[in-house]
Amino acid sequence: MMAKQKSKKKFKLKMPGAFVILFILTIVAVGATWLVPAGSYSKLSYSHSQLQITDPHGKVSKIPSTQKELDKLGVKINIKQFTSGGITAPISIPNTYERLEQKPAGPGAVTTSMVKGTIEAVDIMVFIFVLGGLIGVVKASGAFESGLVALTKKTKGHEFMLIFLVAVLMVLGGTLCGIEEEAVAFYPILVPVFIAMGYDSIVCVGAIFLASSVGTAFSTINPFSVVIASNAAGISFTEGMGWRIFGCIVGAIFVLAYLYWYSKRVKTQPSFSYSYEDHDSFNKMWAVAPTSTTETVAVTDETATADTTITLENHVGDDAGKSFTLRKKIILVLFVVTFPIMVWGVMSQGWWFPTMASSFLFFAIIIMFITATGPNGIGEKGVVDAFVNGAASLVGVSLIIGLARGINLVLNEGMISDTMLQFSSSIVSHMSGPIFILVMLVIFFILGFIVPSSSGLAVLSMPILAPLADTVHIPRYAVVTAYQFGQYAMLFLAPTGLVMATLQMLDMKYSHWLRFVWPVVVFLLVFGGGLLVAEVLVY
Repeated sequence: MMAKQKSKKKFKLKMPGAFVILFILTIVAVGATWLVPAGSYSKLSYSHSQLQITDPHGKVSKIPSTQKELDKLGVKINIKQFTSGGITAPISIPNTYERLEQKPAGPGAVTTSMVKGTIEAVDIMVFIFVLGGLIGVVKASGAFESGLVALTKKTKGHEFMLIFLVAVLMVLGGTLCGIEEEAVAFYPILVPVFIAMGYDSIVCVGAIFLASSVGTAFSTINPFSVVIASNAAGISFTEGMGWRIFGCIVGAIFVLAYLYWYSKRVKTQPSFSYSYEDHDSFNKMWAVAPTSTTETVAVTDETATADTTITLENHVGDDAGKSFTLRKKIILVLFVVTFPIMVWGVMSQGWWFPTMASSFLFFAIIIMFITATGPNGIGEKGVVDAFVNGAASLVGVSLIIGLARGINLVLNEGMISDTMLQFSSSIVSHMSGPIFILVMLVIFFILGFIVPSSSGLAVLSMPILAPLADTVHIPRYAVVTAYQFGQYAMLFLAPTGLVMATLQMLDMKYSHWLRFVWPVVVFLLVFGGGLLVAEVLVY
């Protein structure tokens, strides 16, 4: 008689989801307010034609807005940066750090910070809800499906070209105007296309979020990163631009080569996908929904091992799922045109999320009217339900952004961010130039977790850390470059940044993302470190 063999289940460590990770980090942040000493620098701001100083205890004093007064404070920034609006947020004043009475957060701060963070993020949340509603209406019109069929027919055999073009545009958007949070708007229009071409969720995030973030890491004229950091460092943003342009070109080549390698492997062997275990749920969420409609289009690549089939859903009477009618073309053109208008508004008109949401809502209303009326229209109730359901599908993404901001609120209210900055500045004093700049890279990497906002970290740290470059005889623009490389290497990983919202939107596991992105983080730190040392040695 044969003994029964018991199968042993291998233990597999499972990474928790986005909400659980942020909840744990909120608890850790609350604990840090008990352990890290509280302290603050005096803050300098410009208001009503005067400079205003707020000391660590909250006492406010006003001084004339002159260069002489800035020099007395040791703030080596041109007064025009304040008077012209180049610097709008309060900056830290060097050599004013004071230890303060500890302000530990209580257990109630865990949930309170989540609520406050969500309230703070209401502008981007409204933008995401409007975006979701717009997507829902376009899907209900049937224009998505018909347009997708037409596009896949034209790109057959040249699928990577679309990834290449999207990634290049995202890199340019990142380096020129810091498009990152706005990039969430591009997923709904591009993800179904990538799926139809046989790619996975990793390729979608890589071509959009990863490419835009690499561009932002090598910002050339990005006003939210290099410009504001240079202003706060007391230099022109044009200083060191040649190094940043060179770095951006190399970074773009790297990310394109990496995407080509990965997408080719996924195309030829779908099971190679880092997120293969979730590909069914991902496709169900983003691919064209299958129904009994008879029209089926197979998109096959010569090197692929399996066909990617698109089956059209009958959404709007007999018109959906059939020919790419003029009605659908108009709807799709209206949908697509919202995105270049958004980019134009951000880059040249200073738009922010409320204005972008208003722009998207304007086009959504037009599309709703077209979809509701006519012989194949779905009526007022149909388009309203489509808008509401589309917005509801992105509630999780919106909440993730609010919860991440809540963590930063805990750290700020506990007055420990400035303490970490003071400790960092004490580490790098009196080092040799190359070692100084490499340590600075590591410091910004760590600070990127604590302060994920690029402009926020710039005004907080640059007035303190940039002048230290003078003491070791290296250019201040090297510190600005170290800030870019260090912070963005962390923002590829940090749950406190945009990563979690992106993964939540595509229902991707954090562990899958880490497996894909770690080579990019290593590249940014290693290549960036080498570029920084070269800047210092050539100076």
